[in-house]
Amino acid sequence: MSAGIVTVRPAAETLTLQKLPYFVGISQATAGAKGISMNRVVIPPGGAAEPHFHRDYETAIYLLKGRVETRYGPGLRQSVINEAGDFIFIPPGVPHQPFNLDPDEPAYALVARNDPNEQENVVLYNLTSAEH
Repeated sequence: MSAGIVTVRPAAETLTLQKLPYFVGISQATAGAKGISMNRVVIPPGGAAEPHFHRDYETAIYLLKGRVETRYGPGLRQSVINEAGDFIFIPPGVPHQPFNLDPDEPAYALVARNDPNEQENVVLYNLTSAEH
């Protein structure tokens, strides 16, 4: 089997378990990737993701546009604010919830994971649970 270059031009958004519009780029389904995925995510003006964590994979994010507060950790009691140009790393199992701080403009980010699948290892986080 010969190796080749795969180009992906997402034509439509995919609504995720986190309730954010994703534009799936590189994944197992789109490119045959074995150990990575890369997507563009949009956080609508004033919007937020559902609280969640990633089971068994690391996530790297590059914030392209916007200002986002991410609450994280047990009970989402910790917080960090990131701006366009920031690189963000989220280890496996860390509960988090990003919020777009701009009420008028969407925030855009590139998201890379060391998991080629899109939603199989995303787990919604119950805020009343202190397990994670």
